[in-house]
Amino acid sequence: MNEKPILGVLLGNSAGVGPELVARLSVQNTFQQYCRPVIIGDVRMFERGLQVIGGEVPHYVVYDLSECDWERGYPVLDLNNQDPAQVPYGEAVAYCGKSDLEQLDTGIALCKAGVIEGFVFGPFHKGAMKLSGMHDESEHSYLAHKFQLTTPYGEINMMDELMTVRATSHIPLKDVSAHLTEETLREAIELGEITGESFGSKPRMAVAALNPHCGEFGLCGREEVDLIAPTVEKVVSETGWNVTGPYSADTLFIRALNHQEFDVVVTLFHDQGQIALKLVGFERCITVAGGQPYPIATCAHGTAFDKVGTGTATTTSFERAVKAVAKMAVAKRAQ
Repeated sequence: MNEKPILGVLLGNSAGVGPELVARLSVQNTFQQYCRPVIIGDVRMFERGLQVIGGEVPHYVVYDLSECDWERGYPVLDLNNQDPAQVPYGEAVAYCGKSDLEQLDTGIALCKAGVIEGFVFGPFHKGAMKLSGMHDESEHSYLAHKFQLTTPYGEINMMDELMTVRATSHIPLKDVSAHLTEETLREAIELGEITGESFGSKPRMAVAALNPHCGEFGLCGREEVDLIAPTVEKVVSETGWNVTGPYSADTLFIRALNHQEFDVVVTLFHDQGQIALKLVGFERCITVAGGQPYPIATCAHGTAFDKVGTGTATTTSFERAVKAVAKMAVAKRAQ
């Protein structure tokens, strides 16, 4: 147990299913398979999660991580910021969004201090976080600003061993081609390389095409000829990374998923990879905070306001996020 990484486990938005997910994995003794967990949030929310699932588990409050003793049970770094009387089930409120940010700030500070090796977080609610004063587009950009990143970062979707990284993300489909540039594509490839290496090995990367049939040599769109193929060639010649493409998107995921030919697929717009991964294994998908200096991940689903308080939320995705962060933490030690 002493050799396993110390990881923060953030409860997530108090009005969502995060506390229930953490509670259930605690009762099932899942965390101990991968790490030495430190639960971060309001201890009353963790206990409410235990009540929802009808479970009990030894736990105790700590105010400094030097007090952690996993033989006693689960240490909870109590932020004491969520009065249960003010936390409604299934609603986006600033009160809970403020706690989301405080949990993130705590995880960031503990990583910087070297007392945890990374963290996994229960689902946050972006709307609630913005109501509480967050000006960033998402928790990923919030993390990047706090870590003062100057290198590419972003949301990496992962199912089993396959990761997808996007060259464009939350923009209308009609604007995708205009936003595809050599710079945005190179950044996506670099992010795929960085994240792949964070798991301990050099990734095999594939870049998707934008147009049907890979553009048919320019007869059905010229992005492949004018931009994508030349950029891939430049990256390979300059870095030596194992990246190839473009490949027609309608067959690329057959090669990636069925034949395991690639570790990372660089997609050109949001749904190009999302549909493939979620169709094949939605509950197995996780979100990795790619490009961050510490291992960070979460489940691929959101706060599930429609399920909160019922004890029916499944833990598959969250457990896989814990496993991924632990694997990255061990790889980071080796590096």
